Amino acid sequence: MMAAGSISSGGLPLAFLMEGEEGDVLEVVGGCGLAQRLSDMGLTPSTRVRVIKSHPQGPLLLWVRDARVALGRSVAMKILVRRWEGHC
Repeated sequence: MMAAGSISSGGLPLAFLMEGEEGDVLEVVGGCGLAQRLSDMGLTPSTRVRVIKSHPQGPLLLWVRDARVALGRSVAMKILVRRWEGHC
């Protein structure tokens, strides 16, 4: 289950990833309701996410578990990720 509370994981907000970048979900900084809703959408710890589209003042379009998911920027700021540094 995603942890709610302070930033303890050393991750960065999902909203900070650029288009095309990927990251692994570390935790959600928010209440239980938000954590549960995101979990229901497939955003659980260790899940790889890719930013498909990012509008500077608007929503992010993500690729999560073989599905496209749109999130508001304020919600994406509460999802902490570790930027994926994979190499081909």
